[in-house]
Amino acid sequence: MAGWVNPLLDSRDKRLPRIAGPCGVVIFGVTGDLSRKKLMPAIYDLANRGLLPPGFALVGFARRDWADENFAELVHDAVRDHARTPFREEVWARLSEGVRFVPGSFDDDASFDDLAAVVADLDEQRGTGGNHAFYLAIPPATFPVVLKQLARTGLAARNSDQWRRVVIEKPFGHDLHSACELNEIVNDVFPEESVFRIDHYLGKETVQNILALRFANQLYEPIWNSNYVDHVQITMAEDIGLAGRAGYYDGIGAARDVIQNHLLQLLALTAMEEPLSFSPGSLRGEKIKALSAVKLAEPLDETTARGQYTAGWQGGTKVVGVLEEKGINPESTTETFAAITLNVDTRRWAGVPFFLRTGKRLGRRVTEVAVIFKRAPHLPFETTMTEELGQNALVIRIQPDEGVTIRFGSKVPGTAMEVRDVTMDFRYGTAFTESSPEAYERLLLDVLLGEPSLFPVNAEVELSWKILDPVLEHWAKQDRPEPYAAGTWGPPSADRMIAAAGRTWRRP
Repeated sequence: MAGWVNPLLDSRDKRLPRIAGPCGVVIFGVTGDLSRKKLMPAIYDLANRGLLPPGFALVGFARRDWADENFAELVHDAVRDHARTPFREEVWARLSEGVRFVPGSFDDDASFDDLAAVVADLDEQRGTGGNHAFYLAIPPATFPVVLKQLARTGLAARNSDQWRRVVIEKPFGHDLHSACELNEIVNDVFPEESVFRIDHYLGKETVQNILALRFANQLYEPIWNSNYVDHVQITMAEDIGLAGRAGYYDGIGAARDVIQNHLLQLLALTAMEEPLSFSPGSLRGEKIKALSAVKLAEPLDETTARGQYTAGWQGGTKVVGVLEEKGINPESTTETFAAITLNVDTRRWAGVPFFLRTGKRLGRRVTEVAVIFKRAPHLPFETTMTEELGQNALVIRIQPDEGVTIRFGSKVPGTAMEVRDVTMDFRYGTAFTESSPEAYERLLLDVLLGEPSLFPVNAEVELSWKILDPVLEHWAKQDRPEPYAAGTWGPPSADRMIAAAGRTWRRP
């Protein structure tokens, strides 16, 4: 059973929350930051909102000499520290009844035999019905051995009335070749319809609001094309440094970490055609078409930029450069800023450049999609009347203050005719009484419901690498990334890149 709604209410009412049927989750890498700060709090928040079944089970697997009680204490502390919803003892007491822990290493057959026995026992004791999701919150290099163990023990197998699913965190490979190899390894054990690749940005309310904004309103879709749009800027800026992630980040870099997944998914949602429905097949089909039409603008020396942050000031605090960060090779050429120029070769977007950028230690933390419109002819106005007027823009703010801003020209009060930019703001925090769920709440529930719409499939992952691989190969032949001071908006080459196209970056 994938999910159920109250049969006393009209099942056609799509506003009703779907509640997961009998099921459990097994987390590998359960002692890591992702599990403690995101996954376990999200599971509690779902339980607190009444969206998990009464017999839900949570199993942790790690190389720790723990009993179930030790793991339950870890979950308890993680929930108290990081849950979005208020902590309630009665919810925790009910959830903790289904908490189990299996100690062991990934290459230990006996440990996975124990895990299989625990899962079978939960089916009997908790009524999980043979339905289990295996969350691989572990480095991709360890995927093959874990998947082999899941296959050997029969944990990946399912009967006709059961489901078994695997959840994978990014990165999905480090280039096209490795992504194809990884997909093949995963699909040898789990069929593609049972594979859920987590891109947590796709679980954010504002990302999904791109679809609502475009296709539920007559206001925007008629002008969502090259007749009216001048260009599109997609930005994910962070004001923090590596923050303890040096071991992961060095050798990965900003382009692999953010552009290949988050930003190209945002581009696909912005550029895609209207799907026939919001069924997983229709939605994914249109995203794949959009990514298939993406082409790199050339020459890459002029249409891409990369940089490394150096020491500077961030929020009134002196910070070190990336090469002085703990755990980074002082000779590292890994970029902390990346920007690329793309074209979408469809009738809708012919001639409209898409500028994507991401970086660490930038001016402020912000993620947004900015659709910049062409200038109006201004025929009735003298130049002095509109000299302070910029281009109309629609900005979808994904974080931190989720919402939408529209920038347009308005007359300045007074006797003279003077037009100046003003903005209208929609904010989720003030427009709705209920706070937005965390992305992992939405995505974990979708895994348990078997709702795959927000999860990239093989084709999307591989198309994204096809787009990015030539840029990475080009950069590999160059000297060091260009330096930029912490607290600024990236290296000068990024400004030159967009200036060469006759545009300028937004300063959010």
